[in-house]
Amino acid sequence: MRRFGAALLALPPGLVIGLSWLRLEEPQRDGGRLLVLVLLAALPALATRLRDRLALLGVALLVGAAVAVRVSPLDARPWDERHDFFGPFAGRIWAGLLEFYDVRLPFDPFLHPEMHSLVLAAAFGFAAGVAVACGARRPLPAVLVLLVGAGWPSTLLPGEQPLGRGALILAAALLILAGLRPGARNTFGRAAVVGGALVVVGLVVSTQPAVAKGGFLAWEDWDLYTKPDAPVSLRYVWDANYDGFKFPQKQTTVLRVKAPGRSVYWRATTLNEFVDNRWVENHTRTSPALFAARTDVVSSDPMAPRRALDSERWWKASVEVEALADEHLVAPTVPVAYATDIGRVLYAEDGTALLDGGLERGKQYDVWAYSPSPRPARLARSPARYPPAARDYLEIGPGQAVRPFGVAGRDVDVARIFGIASGYYSSYRPLYDQARRIVGDTRSPYSAAIALETWFRRTGGFTYDQQPPRRFGAPPLVEFVTKSKRGYCQHYAGAMALMLRYLGIPARVAAGFTSGKFDEDNEMWTVTDHQAHAWVEVWFAGWGWLPFDPTPGRGSLSAPYTASSPLFDPSAAAALLAGAAARLLDQFDIKQDRSFGEKGLDGGFLTTDPRGGRPVAAPAPPHRGGSLGGLVALVLASVLLAVALAKAIRRRLRYLSRDPRRLASASRRELVDFLADQGVRIPSSAGPEELAATLRERLAVDALPFAAALAAARYGPPEAAADGAFRMRGELRSVQAQIRSRLGLARRFRGLVSLRSLGFAG
Repeated sequence: MRRFGAALLALPPGLVIGLSWLRLEEPQRDGGRLLVLVLLAALPALATRLRDRLALLGVALLVGAAVAVRVSPLDARPWDERHDFFGPFAGRIWAGLLEFYDVRLPFDPFLHPEMHSLVLAAAFGFAAGVAVACGARRPLPAVLVLLVGAGWPSTLLPGEQPLGRGALILAAALLILAGLRPGARNTFGRAAVVGGALVVVGLVVSTQPAVAKGGFLAWEDWDLYTKPDAPVSLRYVWDANYDGFKFPQKQTTVLRVKAPGRSVYWRATTLNEFVDNRWVENHTRTSPALFAARTDVVSSDPMAPRRALDSERWWKASVEVEALADEHLVAPTVPVAYATDIGRVLYAEDGTALLDGGLERGKQYDVWAYSPSPRPARLARSPARYPPAARDYLEIGPGQAVRPFGVAGRDVDVARIFGIASGYYSSYRPLYDQARRIVGDTRSPYSAAIALETWFRRTGGFTYDQQPPRRFGAPPLVEFVTKSKRGYCQHYAGAMALMLRYLGIPARVAAGFTSGKFDEDNEMWTVTDHQAHAWVEVWFAGWGWLPFDPTPGRGSLSAPYTASSPLFDPSAAAALLAGAAARLLDQFDIKQDRSFGEKGLDGGFLTTDPRGGRPVAAPAPPHRGGSLGGLVALVLASVLLAVALAKAIRRRLRYLSRDPRRLASASRRELVDFLADQGVRIPSSAGPEELAATLRERLAVDALPFAAALAAARYGPPEAAADGAFRMRGELRSVQAQIRSRLGLARRFRGLVSLRSLGFAG
């Protein structure tokens, strides 16, 4: 039963550790696997002998590896090249560790499965450490492992309710301290004394991110890659691909953009033609500009509204290339003018800019953008009136365009296109039918756009997946919409843009990056390759091209008209719309995902500028935490200080009396505790002379004067007792000084922090 008690004692601290690590994820998943790992970690506490504990620990490690990292120990066959356990296990743990240096917290476990495995493995490892210490009945090591295992993730992601988490950790520590002395008297009283001191430890550790801000070992800022980042290519984003992809393990900074704190997407290009089941980039109509001081590209864009021609509505961004291997000049949506001196640049009508020879590290250029943020009410009144050039953005295949939205007879014309038996377009009829069901009989192009965006992003049952299932037969986008409902940004943007064109609304796919991380002090955006993204641009009369983002959980936009914005008001938008679109907005989850581009930003990314009401970026999130070395040193020093403080308080409390007899007992107890911390046990029945004899034999210390004073104070008449008590304190200091002179520095320090005198040693 004692063994089962130790195992049960290890379970609550293990759960506290596991929950602390699981906080690093958003959304949190695999609570069942975590519980299994905590139960496995408690196995070593069942054994009484060391070798048995090690054997159970080995079994738990093997099974825990299979549960946490999903690698079977049955594959540990060094004689068989087709089966390997250690290689995949180490590879996934290492990959997860590298991602921790590049991915902001909290991270999405679906996007970063290796990080998720590392979190589970870390929770299991610390919980097993607590269990091993509990099985050996070592309370101090168990508490230390608990404080590091549960406190470490708190410094990585401080978050909310720090006092609640600190109280939970403290309760687990008190449980260990009290539970490992099942038969001792005053166990819980002693645990309360030490626990009070541990409150100080908890408070110190809880402020670790601030204390160690300049720590000499800021572990989360370590960069295991010492070489400058090699330029990365993002061709897999510009060229639509629906077969799956995976971001590189290492996150590479590709751009730094000095711009206002307005959250927009950085556009590299547009995919404006749908050919052979996929969206492609086609910028055949370009105009060269060699070393242009300034080139207005909107002047040649037949789709540009009058507002875009007003330079007072433009805003500027200065872009510096860090490590992007591409020929596209990345610009904020929607670019209207460039100022470059980096080489020969070709400009397309839609604002896409192509640099002859491609980008190089250190290249800099300026770009101006027109980024309107109309309210839903104004877009709801935007008529379905399109210029002749809009026909290019209504093509659903080479040379095959549909009639514009709202034109009489367009439904019959579209039905004719899809009705051709065994033709190319007939396989896309399900997308058109689904689009009609979603938007209903609305007469507003904005209603149709917001209905489709809401359906993909919120209410249609879709899941973001970088490796979606693929069954060949139907075209990829048809299969995505009607069957699998799993895909990444190219699926969502490609399907929504195509469905809008089927409805007669000009649309195209835009490719580039979500906004990245903003440094408010320097007004600088940092953009990485992991923020590569695709979204949809829809044209509206009077406003031009406006971005929408149908991909769930993958960034958001700043303008209040889009369902991906934290400023979007679905109830207000629903009042403007009708039919199916309004019903979709009624289902809209009001608790929106307020992260922008990166997870882990505190609160909503966008706030309101009190001076002008414009959406601006919230301050950059604080430093994620202190250093690993600083944390361990701080925890250790705080615990040792707490033990020494508890001893001093206990000792001083004994002397709160003027009775010589009580003072004699306090002095004897102080010496006995002092000796106990040095491993010298004194029986409770030993008298003054026996105490002196033991000191002479064990430590060669002359304690006869102390023994005489102790005897007089404890057993003598009242007059002699008072005199003996007065002399006894001085003799006690003399004896302790003799003992210290015979001890080395290491033994003196060990005695200072020993728990024997507090009743926690066996």
